Amino acid sequence: MPSEKILNQKKEKVAELSEKFKKAKIIILTEYRGINVDDDTKLRKTLRESGNDYEVVKNSTISFAAKEAGIEGFEKLEGPTAVVIGYEDYVAPSKIVNDYAKDHDFYQIKLGVMDGNLIENSEIKKLASLPSKETLYAMLASALLGNIRNLAVVLNQVKEKQENA
Repeated sequence: MPSEKILNQKKEKVAELSEKFKKAKIIILTEYRGINVDDDTKLRKTLRESGNDYEVVKNSTISFAAKEAGIEGFEKLEGPTAVVIGYEDYVAPSKIVNDYAKDHDFYQIKLGVMDGNLIENSEIKKLASLPSKETLYAMLASALLGNIRNLAVVLNQVKEKQENA
């Protein structure tokens, strides 16, 4: 029987992870079997630098935390699991995990949750192919500038017609 102290530590971990799940835009579960310490450290660093969490957690803890957060689909996890939690956007953590999985055959994307909805690894790969938030902002700014420039040209033409009339 686990001691009361150990049981309380487990409950605290479940509560902590559940709160992270509730705040997450996207949660990605991966199988990290075979990753070495250097690669694991690099992956963690890359994810954290982009505002995401990465941690290895027992499957039972993930299942309990998901249930507490109102997430279904994490009940029957198998194999070693690492959890990637994205708080700011969907694309960055998906891209980082997907790129890592492409370069390392042993690293597998299991499944995820986006805005409370279960998503398969194929959907995570689709998210990874989208432009980053910064790229989308740049595209939007470029489109807006183009429209403003066109509006200025049209207004100038209207002004010239009125002056010539």
